[in-house]
Amino acid sequence: MTDQKATVDQTADDLVAEADTGARNPSAAWQAKLIIGTCIAWSLFQLYIASKVPGIVAQATGMGIFANIVAQARFVHLAFAIMLATLAFPLFKTSPKDRIPMYDWALILLGVGSCLYLVVFRFQIADRPGLWSTSDIVMSSIGMVVLLIAVYRSLGLPLVIIATTFVAFAFFGGYSEWAREITNYGGASLSKALGHYWMQTEGVFGVALGVSTSMIFLFVLFGALLDRAGGGSWFIKVAIALLGALRGGPAKASVLSSMLTGMISGSSISNTVTTGTFTIPLMKRIGFPAEKAGAVEVASSTNGQLTPPVMGAAAFLMVEYVNIPYIDVVKHAFLPAVISYIALLYIVHLEALKMQMQGLKKAGRHIGPVLILILFLSGFIFLGACTFVMIGLRSVLDNFMTESVYGAVVIVALLYLVLVYFASRYPDVAMDDPDGPLEAPRLTPTLLGGAYFALPIFILVWNLMVRTDSLDRLSPSLSAFWATIFMIVVALTHRPLKAMFRGEGFGSSTIQGWRDFIDGLILGARNMIGIGVATGAAGVIVGTISLTGAHQVIGQVVEVIAGGNIWILLILVAIMSLILGMGLPTTANYIVVSSLMAPVILTVGAQAGYIFPLIAVHLFVFYFGILADDTPPVGLAAYAAAAISRGDPIKTGVQGFAYDIRTALLPFLFIFNTDLLLIDVGFAKAILVFFISLIAMLLFAAATQGYFIAKSRTWETVALLGIAFMLFRPDFLLDQVSEKYQSASGPAAIELMASADTDRELRVVIEGPDFDTGRIRPTTITLPAISGDAEGALDAQGLTVLPDGDVLAMDEPFPGTPFFESLGNEYDFYGDTPVQITQVQIENERMPKELFFIPALLLLGGLVLIQRRRATQPAF
Repeated sequence: MTDQKATVDQTADDLVAEADTGARNPSAAWQAKLIIGTCIAWSLFQLYIASKVPGIVAQATGMGIFANIVAQARFVHLAFAIMLATLAFPLFKTSPKDRIPMYDWALILLGVGSCLYLVVFRFQIADRPGLWSTSDIVMSSIGMVVLLIAVYRSLGLPLVIIATTFVAFAFFGGYSEWAREITNYGGASLSKALGHYWMQTEGVFGVALGVSTSMIFLFVLFGALLDRAGGGSWFIKVAIALLGALRGGPAKASVLSSMLTGMISGSSISNTVTTGTFTIPLMKRIGFPAEKAGAVEVASSTNGQLTPPVMGAAAFLMVEYVNIPYIDVVKHAFLPAVISYIALLYIVHLEALKMQMQGLKKAGRHIGPVLILILFLSGFIFLGACTFVMIGLRSVLDNFMTESVYGAVVIVALLYLVLVYFASRYPDVAMDDPDGPLEAPRLTPTLLGGAYFALPIFILVWNLMVRTDSLDRLSPSLSAFWATIFMIVVALTHRPLKAMFRGEGFGSSTIQGWRDFIDGLILGARNMIGIGVATGAAGVIVGTISLTGAHQVIGQVVEVIAGGNIWILLILVAIMSLILGMGLPTTANYIVVSSLMAPVILTVGAQAGYIFPLIAVHLFVFYFGILADDTPPVGLAAYAAAAISRGDPIKTGVQGFAYDIRTALLPFLFIFNTDLLLIDVGFAKAILVFFISLIAMLLFAAATQGYFIAKSRTWETVALLGIAFMLFRPDFLLDQVSEKYQSASGPAAIELMASADTDRELRVVIEGPDFDTGRIRPTTITLPAISGDAEGALDAQGLTVLPDGDVLAMDEPFPGTPFFESLGNEYDFYGDTPVQITQVQIENERMPKELFFIPALLLLGGLVLIQRRRATQPAF
């Protein structure tokens, strides 16, 4: 049995290596040490540029290079990524895995050289902007080729094909009359295109790679150090201790532990293997079939990519692309992620009910669902109390210290020592043998045995979110840096400190602490290889869009297929995200689809009268890209889970996607009902939205499982879906019984605008000839009213209306005004047909949409009474 388990673990680890960290393991010691040394050097370099050390060293030595390298960090970052991709990933399946062949050494020299060329000759390059020399073009060509080879060997062919297609469009798109008519792009020379891609920060070294350099690496490194220090095992053991004794407990523990590890993990595949190695065998032993056991882990791990603060590294990209603070990205993503995970817990519970499973045996007091809920709420209340206590202490320290942060560091250090002392009273948190006795560990010893692992996470969240009159919120990169520094301290000291408190010798514990630290540096760099080269290749796509306007071509095609129907368009975008996500990592898929399709969704939505928030559109794309990780036939997370469960990977993927249908529903809901994203929602309403949305999602999950309190009949399933819809979209029902808007056109529209109260939202429908096609198309914009002054409200937004009888013709907005991009660049204001305001709308005063919750909940109560009479076992 032990040999069989070792083989299964090895197979799963091999999948992670091939997909994430690199499958090459050289037999020559110096080659293996080179890979390890490069990983360590990369991690230390990232810590160096994130700290104040460059400025201190430069000032102390008088050598500016130590500080200037920070500005050149993107080039060094990609050089490391290309080098490690070439060292760690064999080029072909037949390429040697036990040594590094000569052609790879050549590729390393060429790839690293083409990146560092931009560092060494940066002053000469700055003197000739746009006038690229022969050496510039040669090095750019080499860099592009080696980058695509690195992408191929670490991520496979799909991203290479997509990037190559966009490069081909840059060179040959100008020869297509159809493309020229849409984009006005006349083509680019070799010099212009390659300079755009490689020599500037518009292409490969653009926003995506910059985010990877400054933010993503530090978060991935933080997660790697936490995992290697033992934090990952602690998450799993706490989840088992908390939920393992419940019905279907190991599956519920899989969901909770995957959420906890997924919060700081950048890969659903490694998340699957980390938690699945322990939870999948336990699920099988209590009665889950192999495919369902693997599918639960896959659904849990892929959803981990949706959970703030890391979100598969896409959260940091959204900050740049949506141009909102990081804290807002976390706020908008939080509620859907939590609802999705609770619904998955409920699905697992229903599966356990259907198969009449029990939980694990557990010594000590049995913890029921109500007590678990109380513990969860108490935990959040405790964290909130700790936050307010720390804020109060900082305020007190401000009266005695110039920099109260030093006092806070002392307090955190003392708290760490106290927690480690309590942890030393209990056995070390270590993973049990999943083939051992079917018992859940006790909660108190497990929780206290690793509670100090929560401190770095608390520091991370504190730095990201807490802001008062005297305390500034840190940037994501600085937050991750300080959390990582503290995590390094924990990794190095927690074992020796526990040994000291126990009265044991701590020599071996000190050595193990350093091993954990080094292993964390290595794992962090290895996990970043794919992200590093993917963001570089995604920069090629973004660079092509900025150079050629290629997104307009794709947008035109999709818009024609959709026929202007927003629902068809959203389904097409969802399918495109799923297909691309099968072959692309999370970050690359998000960059590609959001760059291409987000503008199309916004445009077609505005034509149909929908004003979608930009963050809702980006989250829509992101969610479907994540779901591709368990979508057959390529879903790598499903293959990793199947390797552990010994089930069929295709069936595992299909089942995992079936569990994830609730996640696929959420984007279609929150793009139309932005309350789910907590947009313009106060605290009291946020609580209501959470509970109502949670009930609706649980009912939807019950409908998809065909089981609620008892096995559902067909009409009961339909009723569950109907109630869920009423709770999710009460505004749709309200629109059926009451007109949403008061509308007016012509001169009456101006009167309606003037009659609105100041700052009340006005919806203005504009129609005119498209600048590129000449086709008459509508769009909708919103602007705040100024009571009694319609002209003033328009002028404040840079809009000028020229009334001509019943026609409200518009003048072109000036550059720099709010609607210049969306109107001035999209419509032909100088054609024969005028651009005009066709309608103005103001939302009517109506009854609250929340009143429709009452009949929905009454129907739910009736359904509960009907099913309770057929129940054969307790609901919990």
